[in-house]
Amino acid sequence: MATKKPVPPRSQAWIDARRRHRLSQAQVQMARELGLNLRKLGKIDNHRQEPWKAPLQFIEHIYARRLGRERPEVVVPVEEQVR
Repeated sequence: MATKKPVPPRSQAWIDARRRHRLSQAQVQMARELGLNLRKLGKIDNHRQEPWKAPLQFIEHIYARRLGRERPEVVVPVEEQVR
């Protein structure tokens, strides 16, 4: 019987943020590559109460502007990176 290895807390935090903020696997990978602060995502994703704030899809815009491509070449989910 194989036992599951526990997920490191830093990776688990990204998994939880993906669910909480309804991000795709690609958006999480883009945010990690850009070095976005995980704790600040909640402040940025406050567009329901403050309609002038853009939803978190701006990650794709920043990624394209900084790295010169629309999406990562290979999207690897956080769960697979842990393995």
